[in-house]
Amino acid sequence: MTNSRNGNSNRGFASMDEDKQRAIAAKGGRAAHASGNAHQFSPAEARVAGRKGGEAISQDRQHMAAIGREGGHARHASSRQQQQQQQQQQDMADKPDSGQQR
Repeated sequence: MTNSRNGNSNRGFASMDEDKQRAIAAKGGRAAHASGNAHQFSPAEARVAGRKGGEAISQDRQHMAAIGREGGHARHASSRQQQQQQQQQQDMADKPDSGQQR
């Protein structure tokens, strides 16, 4: 079976073109809705699920600290960049000409 090693297999869902995959998936979705097995979150259910996930992840203090640090870096990055640019401009203005004419 040399085809499966090369990734050139013509078997399975992943080897189908996207349109065919989409058509099959749509049939499955319609069937699930028709049989009553599909679940759609109401706004209230979504709110409860989101709160539950947020509470679970917020228990990890290291993760929350990393998120806070990342936000702080992002918030202050533009002001640091502006300060660096101003410093470079000031350095260029203060630098004496080396005697070469332009």
